[in-house]
Amino acid sequence: MAGVVQQKPIEKEYEKNPDISPEDIKKLREWLKTQPHLPGDKFTDLDLFIIFHCCEKSQEVSKQVLDLHYTLKTLFTTFFKDRRIDKKMEFTIDKILFAALPTPTPEGYRAAYMRLLDTDPKNFMFADSVRVFMMMFELWQLEEGTWPGFIILIDMDQAVIGHLARLELMHIRIVLYFLQEAMLVKLKSVHFLNAPSFMDKLMMMLKPFMSKALADMVHIHQVGSDTLYKYVPKKAMPKNIGGDYKDYETIKNELLIRLKANQKFFDEEALRRVNQSLRPSGKATTVEDLFSIQGSFKKLDID
Repeated sequence: MAGVVQQKPIEKEYEKNPDISPEDIKKLREWLKTQPHLPGDKFTDLDLFIIFHCCEKSQEVSKQVLDLHYTLKTLFTTFFKDRRIDKKMEFTIDKILFAALPTPTPEGYRAAYMRLLDTDPKNFMFADSVRVFMMMFELWQLEEGTWPGFIILIDMDQAVIGHLARLELMHIRIVLYFLQEAMLVKLKSVHFLNAPSFMDKLMMMLKPFMSKALADMVHIHQVGSDTLYKYVPKKAMPKNIGGDYKDYETIKNELLIRLKANQKFFDEEALRRVNQSLRPSGKATTVEDLFSIQGSFKKLDID
């Protein structure tokens, strides 16, 4: 896991997904040339392939999602600007576990597992945890390319009700909007493990910002239940909770080394932002515009 990540060769993606051709990617590239606000020359073929794949091979949806993804990354600076491992990020990696589980599900999906390593609410910074998660996720995708599906696992066993007070509603709204509309992955399900007594209060905070499609993907597992293992094999989980994967300490130390070793990727990724003044429409997109938009470009999958 540590060391500089090698980008997944595009040839391997064409082998893995024979229904996508170089011609499809070329069409997207041609369209990018007509979009002066997008930094077309900064996108790799793998970037375009991942977008086209997660948009169910639709050129039109791919264009909308590509534009929206990088517009949101430009607007939501709290989560996507100046991404580097500083003291704040190191603190978050020490207090929260972020695990990219290498064992796929039976369907070939990948799962990310998150849990608190510290029960003190004052050590929980939601915005910083989203920053770390997205950095981990983007490096993982750079290395592995497309997946048939993606699963998010959030273990609540160290959460206390005081953590809810640390969640800013605007941050929740932004993160859920990004997850539903612009995350470059086929999201299949979101699982809360070891649901605490205040789980209903958390869901009351999240539900207003969830589409029906996302709400239908949420699974809540009771304390001590093994219902998760229908979706993700137990052996995929960290050692501390009975799986075969590494222990928490190793996972967090390796993630810190990995993120630090790949600063060049994040510096280059920071150039993939939108120049609002060059939009063909002549009108800059604002957060207010986005949150008043009805409907969705990206169709979430429901199994």
